[in-house]
Amino acid sequence: MNVRNCALLAFILGTFALRATFAQAKSAKGKLEVTKDASATIDGKSVDIYTLRNGHGMEVRAMSYGGIILSLRTPDKNGKFDDVVLGFDDPDQYTTNTPHFGGIIGRYANRIANGTFTLDGTKYTLPKNNGPNTLHGGFVGFDKQFWSSEPFEHHDGVGVVFKYLSKDGENGFPGNLHVMVTYTLTEKNELIFDYEATTDKATPINLTQHTYFNLEGEGHGDVLGHVLTLNADHFTPTDDALIPTGEIRSVQGTPLDFSKPVALGARINDKYEPLVVANGYDHNFVINRSGNKLTFAARVFEPTSGRVLEVYTTEPAIQVYSGNFLDGTLIGKHGHVYQRRDGLALETEHYPDSPNHPQFPSTILRPGQTFHSRTIYQFSVAK
Repeated sequence: MNVRNCALLAFILGTFALRATFAQAKSAKGKLEVTKDASATIDGKSVDIYTLRNGHGMEVRAMSYGGIILSLRTPDKNGKFDDVVLGFDDPDQYTTNTPHFGGIIGRYANRIANGTFTLDGTKYTLPKNNGPNTLHGGFVGFDKQFWSSEPFEHHDGVGVVFKYLSKDGENGFPGNLHVMVTYTLTEKNELIFDYEATTDKATPINLTQHTYFNLEGEGHGDVLGHVLTLNADHFTPTDDALIPTGEIRSVQGTPLDFSKPVALGARINDKYEPLVVANGYDHNFVINRSGNKLTFAARVFEPTSGRVLEVYTTEPAIQVYSGNFLDGTLIGKHGHVYQRRDGLALETEHYPDSPNHPQFPSTILRPGQTFHSRTIYQFSVAK
């Protein structure tokens, strides 16, 4: 076969491959829609499960127990759809396991030192579920509560509104806190989280979403090859119990500098004290911002699949957690065993232990005020 014929054959084969990719992507396309699946039962209570789809085939499944994201399917560079979030096959498994896979976190995301804080002269005591500290609201936080839910469809997005009343004294926190969290899937492959809350008594509040991502696909191993970029020049160092010391330190010249793209695994085992203390990345990064407007916070690129996740938020910080405490004891979806660093969580939030650090941005919500926060996860494929 001469060179010309070889080139023609290569062109034809390439065209067929390209058409196959387009056909796969086209077959996944449809319209914006939200459907309510058959309800599950958890602890004897009915739980609604919803599927959100957009016209490009992206699909998100979430349930009213904990607002937990059960799966998120998005295409790779070849048009192949995979579930990119860690979790379990059986909804009931989310009640007994504690990595907080996919859930809404509250009343206070992250840690509160020694399970105590003082507000307006009154000392409050919380359950200690993380050594001497309170983590993610206590033993039964928002991700282990039954939320009411209502689906919606708009011309520019579909989603679900989750509502929950956290009663005065729940897990030791003051005030009846009415919380509403809206999940919206758009045609731009955005998954938007809108948080809103009111209270009848002053209370700390720090809400976030705790999905663990593996952009190569759930069950495909560790995330150390994921390339991370952060819009953050500073972080809050911690003590041995992962409680902020109060210092706000520059990332420059440290393994926590992601101002330029760096693979998660490139420096994760460096002998830098904040990394050693946290057993990897589990750090609160201060987002570079002015005001409270929506701001770019993070970008994650997975080279094998070509998938990209960009994070935008109105929150002042983002906790980057590299799944350091996954230890092989959890059996996830399809029998996958989740090992150390098999998932990456990007938790947009306020600083840890802010109620005990008056120099940090305030997390106190008072009667007559309304808490508002927005975070966007936008998915794409690198070009």
